[in-house]
Amino acid sequence: MKFSTKRSSEKAELQLTSMIDVIFLLLIFFVMTFRIVAQEGDFNIRMPLGGGAGSAENINVPIKVRLRANSAGDLSDLIVNDNLTFMVQPVAGEDIEAKLVREKQIFGGLRGFILQLTNGVAPPSPDEGPEVEIDLDYGLRYGYVIQAVTAVTGQRQGDEVTRLVERIKFAPPRKP
Repeated sequence: MKFSTKRSSEKAELQLTSMIDVIFLLLIFFVMTFRIVAQEGDFNIRMPLGGGAGSAENINVPIKVRLRANSAGDLSDLIVNDNLTFMVQPVAGEDIEAKLVREKQIFGGLRGFILQLTNGVAPPSPDEGPEVEIDLDYGLRYGYVIQAVTAVTGQRQGDEVTRLVERIKFAPPRKP
């Protein structure tokens, strides 16, 4: 293989026209595909309404439902917002049917409170409407938790289900 040792006296020049054309094409591409988005900052924060202190009409404040357990894990009392109490005192010699009827009345009272608060109307969207915080004792039986969640989420009338509360959160369980 033989290499040419001749040196040309011509100076190599760069062709800038094609490079400028490519740069303009890239610039046009990025300008045309640029999408203007809304500024950040709309965080959808729910602030309490300014009104009378302690008004029951403000449904943006979380409803606190406290379920206390006795030593056997049964429900001893149900407290709503630290002021409405449904006592679950066991009756001596009570059979299972009577206990179930009493518990149904207690959770029916909780549902009645939620119905009164929401006027029986479902929230327009899952992000709106009241929020319920359920606070449990550590040893409470799971069935009572399900009954409380069922009582606050809605009601069924025939084949129609009315949703009352979409947002439910749980406080950390209290240890004995």
